[in-house]
Amino acid sequence: MIVNRFVPARDLFDRLAIGLSALCLVHCAASVILLALLATAGGALLHPSIHEFGLGLAILLAIVGLGRGFLQHRRPVPMILGTLGIALMATALGVPHGVSEAAFTMLGVGCVAIAHLLNRRASAESLIA
Repeated sequence: MIVNRFVPARDLFDRLAIGLSALCLVHCAASVILLALLATAGGALLHPSIHEFGLGLAILLAIVGLGRGFLQHRRPVPMILGTLGIALMATALGVPHGVSEAAFTMLGVGCVAIAHLLNRRASAESLIA
């Protein structure tokens, strides 16, 4: 019987990136909602330095995690989707702080999170094969 287990060292970057992507998505959504409801509370959550640091870390984890996975399983779909997500996230760093920045961030984070899930599946399947 073959047990479907992820190798922790190979899976670490994907798990960290998925978690960071989820936190980023929650942060962006909460910021937009709070800004709409309470304009004064939105200022702290939407501070540019929080966004820049988080996106920079997310981009780095995405590159490492997806790159390691691609080297292992050679499946292009996670890498293509992840690259699109990273490009959207990088675009968010270059647009003015506000709604368009949040939209680029959330779209990018969503693409990267799905890419990491596909990457984990492909990595697990390549370990079984």
